[in-house]
Parts: sequence; C-alpha cells; structure tokens
Amino acid sequence: MKRILLYCILASVMFLYCGVVNAQSDRSTAKVGTTAGQFLKIEPGARAIAMGGAYAGLSNDIYAVYYNPAGIVNADGTSQVTFNHANWLADITYDFAAASVNIPGLGVLFADLTSLGVPEDKVRTFAFPDGNGEYWNASSLAIGIGFARKLTDRFSFGLQAKYIRESIWNESASGFAIDIGTYYITPFNDLVIGASISNFGSKMQLSGRDILFNSDPDNNINTGPNNVLSQYSMNSFDLPLTFRIGLSMNLLKSRYIRITGDIDANHPNDNTEYLNNGLEIAYNEVFFIRAGYRQLFMRNSEGGLTLGGGINYKFNDQITVVFNYGWADYGRLNSVQFIDLGLQL
Repeated sequence: MKRILLYCILASVMFLYCGVVNAQSDRSTAKVGTTAGQFLKIEPGARAIAMGGAYAGLSNDIYAVYYNPAGIVNADGTSQVTFNHANWLADITYDFAAASVNIPGLGVLFADLTSLGVPEDKVRTFAFPDGNGEYWNASSLAIGIGFARKLTDRFSFGLQAKYIRESIWNESASGFAIDIGTYYITPFNDLVIGASISNFGSKMQLSGRDILFNSDPDNNINTGPNNVLSQYSMNSFDLPLTFRIGLSMNLLKSRYIRITGDIDANHPNDNTEYLNNGLEIAYNEVFFIRAGYRQLFMRNSEGGLTLGGGINYKFNDQITVVFNYGWADYGRLNSVQFIDLGLQL
C-alpha cells in the first residue's frame, strides 16, 4: 500500500510539473475550440458545481460517474438514482441522469445519460434574412455504462464506456469514448487521492445531406459526365480529453460538524491547465453549505466563484432523498444555476 501511495504522489507531482512546463512553453495558443463534443465539458451535479468542480478526489456519490468513476464504490447505500437540470447559457438546456447498483462481491454497475438541446430557430439566408420558412436546431447526447470495484479496502478502480452523438440541422457526428479513474484513501487522515482520464476515444466528423451536391467535373454540360453526386470534405476532430488529479480531506470532523476541502488539477487537450477548489460544511450530514472557485490560472477564463447548498432527508433507514442547489459565475456570460434531485437506497 505504501508503494501505491508513492505512485499516486509521484503522478500528482509529475502532473503539476508538466502543467507548469506546458504553460510556460506555450503562451501564444491554447487550442481553444479545436475539439468536438464540447457539451462533454459541462460539469453536472449541483454539489460538485457548488464546490468549484473539484470532485476527482471527493467523488463519493453518483456524480462520480462523470468526474472519477472509481469513487462511486464509496457512495452511501446500495443503489442511487439522480437527475440534474440546468438552464445553460444562451437558453440552452442541459440535463444529466444517472443510476447505480452495488452488487455484493462484484462491484458497482452504473449508467448515465447527458443531453443538451439548442432552441429551434429560423433558417436565415442573404435572400431571406427574416427566415425562409425552415427551422433548424441542434442537440448533443452521450450514453454511458460502467463498472467500479474496490481492489483493496482503500484502493478502487473504475471504467466507463460511452456513445456520443451531436447533430445540427441535417448533419450529425458520432463517436465512442472511455473514462478511467482511480481512487486511493491514504492512511494520512484519510486523505483521498483521485485521478481520472475522461473522453479518451475516437474522432468525430459531421456527415449528412447538406454536404452533398451535384457537380460538373469539366464545367461543360455538353461534354463528359454531368450532375455527378459529390460531397464536401469534412474535417474530423478529437474529443475534449481531460486529465484530472484531485485531493480531498476532512479538515474537521466532530459529532455534528464536518468540513471537507478539495482541490483538482485539470489538464485539458484544448486549453491551458487550471485548478478547481471547493469547501463543504455539513451539519449532522443533513444540511450542507458549499463554496468554491473554478478555473484558477486558466488563460482568459470565464470561471469564478461558486456557491450552493443541499439537504439529505432520510425517510427511513433505507431511503434518503437528496436535494442540491449550485450557482456558478461565468463572468461576461452571466451565471448558471444547477438543481439536482436524487435517491439513495
């Protein structure tokens, strides 16, 4: 176990070192906007959002399936179900749902669904700036299924595979990806070291009827083949791969009060490195107050302060209703509110 702890610490140090080197060596470009599936970067869970998105090292509930799938084995209860809704920026709707079941002697099986929708709007052209009678919309969808298992009483491993699809008007693109996570509870005050890789998978390329057209190869209707079915060449794009390493620990734990702090170091493939950090204050594990700060040190960041709270209400010894609220500041893009509702069985 000491060797596992040493490996985790070395991985954390190397991650932060590489982040500093990369940030210093590349000051001109950040590869922003170079990946597909941007909706995969929207972090679900009002609790996680209120704590600044610093969740790789905490991840002790159903939302671990997004941040660090290995952590879900430490969730309370044998089964969990949750639904998260947010009115995203620019009237975009965002929904996330997940469920898990603990199978004794085997591990935890889970599934989740992420959906993003853009409101329908008129198709506008130069000839018809007020609309040509047609309407367009866009949507994104990700469906995942995974498994997590404790390898020892302190170390766990998780894996998720997911199908991803995006569409806009008559075009669509699809791909596959996996998420991998590890979760280690150290002997030092039960400090947790969590690490995950999200969205490691295939490239995505749009296809559909709107990229098809008829062409005349020699531009002469009197010679050669005419009206040859052709299509525009579309580029393929990587998914938003993200590496996370998180630390989480109870700073104070008494009979009624618990204060937990956590911090995540994030390395995305389409932006600069940044830190998330958060704090949770719990009273009797029923009432919760949370605060955090997102995207510290990210270049041109729109992240900032996050706040929220929650209630865990026990109907009986078997059923607990979980309600959480989160608020996140997005700078010039205003703010976003998250609400989630769940059951622990």
